[in-house]
Amino acid sequence: MGQTIILLFLFYMATPALILYLCQRYPFLDKIGTVILAYALGLILGNIGIHPGLGEILNEKIITHPQTDLVDVQSLVDQGIIETKNLTAFQIYKLRDNLLSVTVLLAIPLMLFSTNLKSWKKLAGKTILSLFIGLFSVLSVITLGFFLFKESGLPDFWKIAGLLVGVYTGGTPNLASLKLMLDVDANTYILTHTYDLLIGVFYLGFLISLGKKFFSKFLPPFAKNNGAPEEINQEAVNPIPLVFTQKIKAIFKGLGLAIVIAAISLGIAAIFPDQLLMVVVILSITTLGIIASNFNKINQLPLSFETGMYLILIFSLVVASMADISNFAGFNPVLLAYISLAVFGSLIIHVLLCKVFKVDADTTMITSVSFICSPPFVPVIAGALGNKQIIVSGITVGIIGYAIGNYLGYFLANVLKMF
Repeated sequence: MGQTIILLFLFYMATPALILYLCQRYPFLDKIGTVILAYALGLILGNIGIHPGLGEILNEKIITHPQTDLVDVQSLVDQGIIETKNLTAFQIYKLRDNLLSVTVLLAIPLMLFSTNLKSWKKLAGKTILSLFIGLFSVLSVITLGFFLFKESGLPDFWKIAGLLVGVYTGGTPNLASLKLMLDVDANTYILTHTYDLLIGVFYLGFLISLGKKFFSKFLPPFAKNNGAPEEINQEAVNPIPLVFTQKIKAIFKGLGLAIVIAAISLGIAAIFPDQLLMVVVILSITTLGIIASNFNKINQLPLSFETGMYLILIFSLVVASMADISNFAGFNPVLLAYISLAVFGSLIIHVLLCKVFKVDADTTMITSVSFICSPPFVPVIAGALGNKQIIVSGITVGIIGYAIGNYLGYFLANVLKMF
């Protein structure tokens, strides 16, 4: 078991470096993009049967926890909830879960160090407009879906509507909180959570691969700030593998500072209630990262953004490897249809309204992903778009979503309960 975990860990750490090297060596791979390649490899890993997929793991009798999704693996064995033979599967899940958390906690401050806050102020108006459009899109489509599918026979369908509002305005912490607030059945929660994660992979894959080109046909281009160029250059998206650069010292300085910021943020979050953990951590990391960017030595630190992008490639590889497509078979088709409508239907409404109000393509995409997938995925889309000016916008929208997701989910669920 230990050898399997070590080999998988090394695979996750080394594969992004290999992707970067191959993209440097072969121009046709570079045109595809490093993030897309990481996602593709992750999907292959998750579906060739070497390691258990997310659906296989979540289909076990698992006790869920609002913040960690799974309680300590060994305690599940001790309580007889899972058999010892299934322990490796859970250890693999925990490895993936921990990698997702660590890479995001470090990538966000690293990618914010080179941010120009003054230039972001010029984007705030369109960001706020897109935020309200996004909220309207999510709430209206989930409400429409409720009336379309409420006669399907699923019990307490209004509760599922509340869960979807929470997760698609906030994130997984809101989904878990609303499970408790609405007293949602454990099986319904696990199935909803599984579908959310699997559909989310396809949603992200679409945005990363085709989103920019597709939406640019309908929406205005992003207005670049000529006074403070923030576009991600080719070296940022596809840097020379970091281990071979001559700026190792600068890389470790950036990583060290990011670790300090993450540690401080976790310390701050520890004094708040558990249900606010993710909100406080992301908010603290973002705030400290922005504050740090105002110091010239940090703002001009070489390769900080590139290091963050390397971590995002690890994140992309891991999250895609958790999508086991075979687990769609045998699940409830009504719930699958409802969640698919919530994700892609809200995206369509969002884009149409952004066209009416002339919101640019980049802001529309980053706002949508911050709602549907939450702030940790914002740097992934920013990297795919080649635009780091929108990172602060996306994270800001996502944090607001975290803050209001529980209220909106609980309120709408109880309104729909009357129908």
